[in-house]
Order: sequence, then C-alpha cells, then structure tokens
Amino acid sequence: MERNLIDLYEDGGRKLQKAIEHLDDQDLVAFPVAGTWSIQQLVAHLADADLVFGDRMKRLIAEDSPTLLAYDENRWAAALHYELQTPRDAVALFAANRKVMGALLRLLPDDAFARTGTHTERGEQSLEDVLRYAVSHLDHHLTFLYAKREKLGKIMW
Repeated sequence: MERNLIDLYEDGGRKLQKAIEHLDDQDLVAFPVAGTWSIQQLVAHLADADLVFGDRMKRLIAEDSPTLLAYDENRWAAALHYELQTPRDAVALFAANRKVMGALLRLLPDDAFARTGTHTERGEQSLEDVLRYAVSHLDHHLTFLYAKREKLGKIMW
C-alpha cells in the first residue's frame, strides 16, 4: 500500500474548494457545456459520491466481505435535486468527509487495505481499490469542472 495515496485522497477537499473559487451563483448554475451538469450539480454529485465511497471504505474496514452497493448517479442527481443544493455546503461536506476518512485510513496497518468486499456491479474490490477510485473519481470530474470554467471565461491559472 502506497501511503501517499491517503494524502492524495485527503487533499481532494482542498482541490475541490479551489476549483470553485471566484465563481458566483450564476456561474455555478450555468450550463456552459450543453447536455452536461452545471458546476453546482457536479459538486453535489462529488459530495454524494464521496459519502458513498466513505461508506464502502468503512464497510471494508469494519465488516468481513461486505456487499458494496452500486447506485445510479443520474437518478440521484434528479431525485436529490442537485440543481437546488448549495455547492459551497457540498464542497465543505466533501472536504470534511475526506479529512475524517483520511485520519481513519492513517490509523490502519498496510494489510487492512487488502480487505475485500463485493461491489454489486464491479465484483471484488479491496479497500485500496475503493481509495484509488475515490482519488481518480475527483480528478476525472475536475477535468469537466475546469472545462466549464474555461467556457465561462473563469480560467483558474
């Protein structure tokens, strides 16, 4: 287990906070890329997904061979009214979850990251697999967020 993976995971909170800096309410609800989520919806998705990843990791830590439930992100976005959620609160929740989970993950011995469960769509996954996926999931969605910022003329760098 590469322990720096935990640092990358925890740093996701800072990365997401920075990604929405200097965006006003109109920027957050705009659809600069047709047919995709607004930044607000994307941030709400990231917060919910991260809570799901946290649940999966906790099950892998605490339970023997747990079932890791899949979910339909588009159904969640519609039914949970991502378009009405407060993006700054969602980012704060995301950052807090990453901080709490990072502290927990640091307490574990390396062999704990090999514990496995069965994802209802992907099959067997280890704690390390879920952690890696959580890190890559944020980075994947940040590319979309940055593209939306660019279309809005709100380039970060």
